[in-house]
Amino acid sequence: MRVTPRRILAALGLALVVALAVLWLFPSDDYLLLPDPAHPVGPKVFVANSKRDNDGGGIYFVDVILRRAKLFESIFPSIHSGASLVPARAINPPGVNDQARREEDLREMVRSQSIAAAVALRAAGYKVVARPIGVLVSQVDPSGPAAGALEPTDLIVAVDGKKVRTPNALRRIMETHRPGDRVRFTFHRGKTIRQATLKTVADPSDPKRAIVGILIDQAADIKLPVKVRINLGDVGGPSAGLAFALEVMEKLGRDVDHGNRVAATGEIGLDGSVGPIGGVKQKTLGARKSHVDVFLVPAGDNAAEARRYADGLRIIPVRTFQQALRALATLPRKS
Repeated sequence: MRVTPRRILAALGLALVVALAVLWLFPSDDYLLLPDPAHPVGPKVFVANSKRDNDGGGIYFVDVILRRAKLFESIFPSIHSGASLVPARAINPPGVNDQARREEDLREMVRSQSIAAAVALRAAGYKVVARPIGVLVSQVDPSGPAAGALEPTDLIVAVDGKKVRTPNALRRIMETHRPGDRVRFTFHRGKTIRQATLKTVADPSDPKRAIVGILIDQAADIKLPVKVRINLGDVGGPSAGLAFALEVMEKLGRDVDHGNRVAATGEIGLDGSVGPIGGVKQKTLGARKSHVDVFLVPAGDNAAEARRYADGLRIIPVRTFQQALRALATLPRKS
């Protein structure tokens, strides 16, 4: 068979088509974070004997579309507006697959719902039995310092001899350490109290941050005086906690939004603190797409990042639920 320029071009064209098909069909080791429009929380939250609010405003939660990137997308992530490409290790700790991470996200969502309800009811004047009992270990990186020392369901009650009852309290102590420091954990495993001294390592995404390779959550004994039910379906993670708490207040008859469309994100602690979350860029873009009036974001790095992508959207940084309520109370009423 004689090789002609036409046959060479045909072969090159076929090879190109096959290469593009492979790049588009096969997944990479990276993940894509994509914006998703803000969603109203109202239809997802049920509070016994709730009051209807028809002032045109509303509380909105924002989430992020997370999926494994195709090979082509890992090379050209900018084909998607507002996308961020992140390595697998930033999404799934070593030894944790997509399914295990997804199941933990859903458990975090359930825990954040009960905590948000407790915080809102307490702020509304109800007597709530909500006692933080420590910091729950939800996952352990099998290649991290905590492997073999801490296990999922361990209950951390002290760090360096200082009592901790909330994740934020634990994070504040860890922020005083640098990679290579030793940290002493006191924890309950079943009915026994144990201690483990761990040498910290650097966070792969922030070399100055000391970690021991665990994911944590709030452990609490909560009894609500009012029935509250929240259902976001298959949305996982704790970042909608602030939005939940604000919507519960609305359902209790408190005019939180003053007729404004209020988007909110932040992990809420049992003490009312608002903790940092991920995917701020995508959440800010999602809030903008939904044309909300304001966006409540955890103060600090989260708020600074949100402002970079706000493009005129008003960003309100908050550290506590009470601060969020005070900030919203100052908004002009929209008719």
